[in-house]
Amino acid sequence: MSHAALNAILNALSGILLAFGYIAIRTGKREVHKKFMVSAFIVSCVFLVSYVIYHVRIHQVIHFQGQGIIRPIYFTLLISHTILAVVIVPLILITLRRAWLQKFDKHRVIARYTLPLWFYVCVTGVIVYFMVYQLYAPR
Repeated sequence: MSHAALNAILNALSGILLAFGYIAIRTGKREVHKKFMVSAFIVSCVFLVSYVIYHVRIHQVIHFQGQGIIRPIYFTLLISHTILAVVIVPLILITLRRAWLQKFDKHRVIARYTLPLWFYVCVTGVIVYFMVYQLYAPR
């Protein structure tokens, strides 16, 4: 398995954990929700470390090989993913801190934004991986 594939798996796992965490809180299972969300955070941290190691190690940029209409679609996806990946980090930290301090009213307010953005970043990370390394892999 390639390092890029490992990163995609970690992103996908984070997204799955987020989805289960959302389901848990919607069904009133607070402790289960907490476990899923903390797990998603840990997996996302592992992803971030792995992602940095990968890019430091390869010393190059993998250029997207797709041509035609897929090119602007890819770059729109990549740009939104990249911007939100930066924005989501402080949102996640604030959201988790509020839950940790049991300020659940404030936690709920920010979680309404954090969860869908975090989920979007996870899903688009996997899509970007498939577009760059599978569908339009460098020859």
